[in-house]
Amino acid sequence: MKQKYIKRLIHVPERSFFLFGPRGTGKSTWLKKVLPNASYFDLLDASLFLELSKDPHRLEAMIGNLHKGEWVVIDEIQKVSLLLDEVHRLMVNRQWKFVLCGSSARKLRQSGVNLLAGRAITLNMESFSYAELGDAFNLDSALEWGLLPFVQLDPKNAADILNAYVNTYIREEIKEESIVRKISPFIRFLSIAGLLNGQTVNGQNIARDAAVSRSNVDVYFSILIDTLLGHFLHAFRPRLKVREQTHPKFYWFDPGVARAAAGLSYDPVDRHWKGHALETLIYHELRVYNETRKKHRQISYYRTSAGVEIDFIIEVKKPLSGTTPHVICIEVKLSDKWNRCWEKPMRDMSSHSGIVVRKMIGVYTGERTYHYDGVDILPVEEFLKQLYDGKIY
Repeated sequence: MKQKYIKRLIHVPERSFFLFGPRGTGKSTWLKKVLPNASYFDLLDASLFLELSKDPHRLEAMIGNLHKGEWVVIDEIQKVSLLLDEVHRLMVNRQWKFVLCGSSARKLRQSGVNLLAGRAITLNMESFSYAELGDAFNLDSALEWGLLPFVQLDPKNAADILNAYVNTYIREEIKEESIVRKISPFIRFLSIAGLLNGQTVNGQNIARDAAVSRSNVDVYFSILIDTLLGHFLHAFRPRLKVREQTHPKFYWFDPGVARAAAGLSYDPVDRHWKGHALETLIYHELRVYNETRKKHRQISYYRTSAGVEIDFIIEVKKPLSGTTPHVICIEVKLSDKWNRCWEKPMRDMSSHSGIVVRKMIGVYTGERTYHYDGVDILPVEEFLKQLYDGKIY
């Protein structure tokens, strides 16, 4: 791919906002493109960090005499969380608009600081999406190496880039900020979490394999989630008179980062791992669509104790006052041919009176589209096209 700016799906709001996202997803690049005239402060600058850490009130003097309604960007805001009180004051007294950008809200919450009392909305930015890449989207590459901008712009060096990404994360996000006391157990946990991407979380087994306490496993997962590197996909429980799974699944935000965390950057990955990578990709696209189109629908998965599973359940109508929920079922398969037995869990759910299944969709890596008595079978790229065209939900 040529070095060029790829337009993102999110838009600048009319009011102040937080912009969160994992490192390397292009937050700073986007802000400089869409707000070229904003006053910009990067707290990775050591001298600026030290000065504002000692005296947050200097921010007003540094900004100078901007007019009412002009923009100020503060990058890596979590490094000096006390700045939020000063930002709040300047928003009220000077009526400037602020962008507060960071890769984690963890330190902000732990500091108990003022989060601007609702005066700023929150946006999230992830890796590139299918809709952003357009003709440059390559499914095989996305499954192997993910969709981080650095990787998409230099695919030949994907393994080195992803390996460095994970090492940088460990150094900058974990070690330097002293989030964990000992780094070695966390590194062991990272490797296991990478291998278990897209699978049900069993904390006791992970604790045993990583040689850490069960409580540390919970802490480590919370770190990955707070630093936006992963997401729990919770179990959907419509109570259909069967024993339903309650444990969440854990998905990394990007298949390539999961691969690097697992220590597989320089090793080939098997079809089992790539199957979970495909689920990771679909979950990523669903999250991006939810965020950028302001759908905000609950996404979950469904599984019974007998092993019956549906990869994604999108709740399009919540059950209120005794009404039944309305959902869309999506089953994802890494296969060039669709096996109709894969439809059975969705059809079984649709037969229950306690739930309304509006759509049943199979997503696979073949080339043909099929329609089987209420079930739509779509190739991956056709599914993604319909998703961003608003035809899925």
